[in-house]
Amino acid sequence: MIIVLRPDASKKQIDHIIERVKKLGLKPWVSKGAERTIIGVIGDEEVLRIQPLEVFPGVEKVMPILTPYKLVSRDFKKEDSRIEVGRGLVVGSEQIIVMAGPCSVENEKLLVEIAGRVKEAGATVLRGGAFKPRSSPYSFQGLGEEGLKYLARAKKETGLLIVTELMDTRDMALVEKYADIIQIGARNMQNFNLLKVVGRSKKPVLLKRGMSSTIKELLMSAEYILSEGNFNVMLCERGIRTFEDYTRFTLDISAVAAIKALSHLPVIVDPSHATGKWGLVASCAKAAVAAGCDGLLIEVHPNPEEALSDGAQSLLPENFKTLMQDLKKIARAAGRKI
Repeated sequence: MIIVLRPDASKKQIDHIIERVKKLGLKPWVSKGAERTIIGVIGDEEVLRIQPLEVFPGVEKVMPILTPYKLVSRDFKKEDSRIEVGRGLVVGSEQIIVMAGPCSVENEKLLVEIAGRVKEAGATVLRGGAFKPRSSPYSFQGLGEEGLKYLARAKKETGLLIVTELMDTRDMALVEKYADIIQIGARNMQNFNLLKVVGRSKKPVLLKRGMSSTIKELLMSAEYILSEGNFNVMLCERGIRTFEDYTRFTLDISAVAAIKALSHLPVIVDPSHATGKWGLVASCAKAAVAAGCDGLLIEVHPNPEEALSDGAQSLLPENFKTLMQDLKKIARAAGRKI
């Protein structure tokens, strides 16, 4: 349920409404927009039949939210969310954020080299997995804390912010220490304990869509995070499983527009995992920018043949540089910038 306040509602009136909502055993969330302040109410709305909120001073109207995802929905917040990730960088603004780097952190020297190359091309966030979920137990699983330390060194050398994946609730404090953005991977999109843990953090979260998940299921997973108090969530389309087997997955480009129609959260697109083929990454990245995405997640490696994971979908640094030049033109045509 949403309580829409009058433009002239005072702080005293707002505080009184919040206090009453809490006494009813419900959870209030305040969202201040450019023209209106609203209060989202989460919990059993049946109790509101006993206490009509329309009679409270400062209340303009009360509206139910029909979708199962309340805080994530456009009903709760009409304006696009803008998420500050550090050093003046805002996701969901005019600038389209590019996160680039290797799939896995392999060694310190290589990571610092890649970080320098992607920054030179225009990336503002370095991606790299220290903990890697792999389909095979015999594949490279990541360097763990050592990999996080390498990411910190690359950040110090280049000034790039860091996005890296959290796989286990027990590693939360460790990853939170190093990461500027915590990634929840596709395989963990419905790991609800993990979602609750990052929901209690203040760090921005990049939530990837599960490979067999609907948009509604993605939004419901995001709701878990927001319901714990963390509204700094970005949703990532990274391809879904269909009957097509030429590409690794099928990039659902329509998801960009669909999510933006349903939710106020920023949308990131990962064309690397979606296609699984480096030769298709550029085209899909351009399509994502044209479709209105707020950021891209792209894998880059100077020697894909020797990459410990996902070499087939990694761009060479020089190809990434060319792509960034092309993306700037498309962003400009769409009224954005990179």
